[in-house]
Amino acid sequence: MHIEGFKVFCDLCDTGNFSRAAEASGITQSAVSQQVRAVEKRFGVPLIDRDKKSFHLTPEGHVYLEVCRDILNRYDSLGTRFRVARGELKGRLRIASVISIALHNLPPMLKQFRKNHPGVEVTVDYRKAEEIYETIEDGRADLGLVAYPKARPGLRAITCWQERLVLVMPPGHPLTGRKPLGLEHLDGQRFVGLTPDIPTRQHLDKTLRAAGVKVSYVAELENIETVKAAVEAEQAISIIPETSVRQEIKQGTLSTRQLDAERMWRPMGAITRRPMPEKPSLLEFLSLLTPRAKALIPTA
Repeated sequence: MHIEGFKVFCDLCDTGNFSRAAEASGITQSAVSQQVRAVEKRFGVPLIDRDKKSFHLTPEGHVYLEVCRDILNRYDSLGTRFRVARGELKGRLRIASVISIALHNLPPMLKQFRKNHPGVEVTVDYRKAEEIYETIEDGRADLGLVAYPKARPGLRAITCWQERLVLVMPPGHPLTGRKPLGLEHLDGQRFVGLTPDIPTRQHLDKTLRAAGVKVSYVAELENIETVKAAVEAEQAISIIPETSVRQEIKQGTLSTRQLDAERMWRPMGAITRRPMPEKPSLLEFLSLLTPRAKALIPTA
């Protein structure tokens, strides 16, 4: 099984057409079919659903496509890895990040990257999620870090890790002693939330609505740092990432509780242009993120 075979299958899936895949790879349509059948025979699984009129992958086909793309990405990164091995990484890496990631997740990765590659100047631009997609799209940043990453035309999204969402409140709040604590106990509570345009707020709105829970918003703010301050000032509650409130727990200014509810996690990840630029510093920084990656979200 050669690297060209993985590319052929990716071309086939991207085009959904055997003849166009053959043209892209410079081989015959028959050769494309033979390569697919050879893999199916070797592993004893169907890759393509031949009962349907249009091109459709089987569940096994989706798995094989993900593996093919992963192998090709690793192969394409060899040049970068060789330069890293020779200590040749230089230049500038521009990162655009939402505040919660920039303050609570990014620092240890930046520390490691700067230690390993002192020749690369890394800049971090703090922005709202929607602005980050725009900065990646128009080339003002090389890498975007957001919650609930979504692929768009011309943009690739990679989910790298998940963060637990927890209930946060001032010490002594009536909900601190309730066990167990479910979403239904939040009904009617004074609540500090993010603004409605932020993905985390949108996710929580859907979750609360599905549970039939209505909270009373006393403030709607643009980032988690101000949400924490408002929770304390308003003696209210909120739901925010567990990693963002560790310092306040240590200081005793806020308390947290895990909720007995599903969907109390938010995916975190990276946005890059598609196809990904051949920028060594970008690919090397992504290597710090992608070992934890759980899913590559296909381009919309």
